[in-house]
Amino acid sequence: DAQTLYDQWNNGYAATFKTHNSTEYPSAISCVEQIFDGCVDIAGEVGDTKMGDPYNKYVAGKTTEALYAVESWYSWHSIDDYSNNIRSIRNAYFGTRDGSISDKSLSKLLAAKNPEMDTQAKTLIQGAIDAIEETPPPSRNNINSRETVTAMDACAALEEFIDKTLKPYFQANINDDATLDPVITQYVDAVVMPTYRDLAELNSKLNDAVLAFKANPSNAAFVACSKAWLNARAPWEQSEAFLFGPVDELQLDPNMDS
Repeated sequence: DAQTLYDQWNNGYAATFKTHNSTEYPSAISCVEQIFDGCVDIAGEVGDTKMGDPYNKYVAGKTTEALYAVESWYSWHSIDDYSNNIRSIRNAYFGTRDGSISDKSLSKLLAAKNPEMDTQAKTLIQGAIDAIEETPPPSRNNINSRETVTAMDACAALEEFIDKTLKPYFQANINDDATLDPVITQYVDAVVMPTYRDLAELNSKLNDAVLAFKANPSNAAFVACSKAWLNARAPWEQSEAFLFGPVDELQLDPNMDS
């Protein structure tokens, strides 16, 4: 599935998105709207569902259901999952995957026209990451912590800002193809494609590790499988700000996620 996802982008969808000459994407601003919508969706999902669903079940007295609702609770990897989800928003906005800000990014465009709004965007993104990483680990043992509520609120604030402030500002003020085209190309080539390439490569290594463990079971081989799973998980979580296109059309999410 991971290889299929990469191939679908590499063999057509990336070009369709960058050229925006389809019914789905008739202009550059329609692509930017899609980018923002993906960010809104995952910010809301982290706050309302991934953290909010276990929290609401717990405070309602459904403690067992709350435990099972925690993402990655077997691996105690929940906090990494949630924070990587928000990093997928940062990557989309910065046009990179390492936390630097590309000259061909939504952030740079906004900073040139409205630096205060750009600063607010960066503050809310980092604030959500920090709030999640300040929740006590493991999440399965601290479902109703004060820090969890703070992180949920930070995600909600980020979601609302992107949806109600950031996206409308671009629609009204930064919407021409010539300005946005380099940003869309950077987004696809420097964020989406390398993330999906890592996802395919690391899942292939995970599969190899599992087959090796099956052929020759040992504690060391089991640990290798566990590490390979952790490595393969990260790029998936950092792809969740762009759950559109082939991943949606081929129904790879939530199947591959689960």
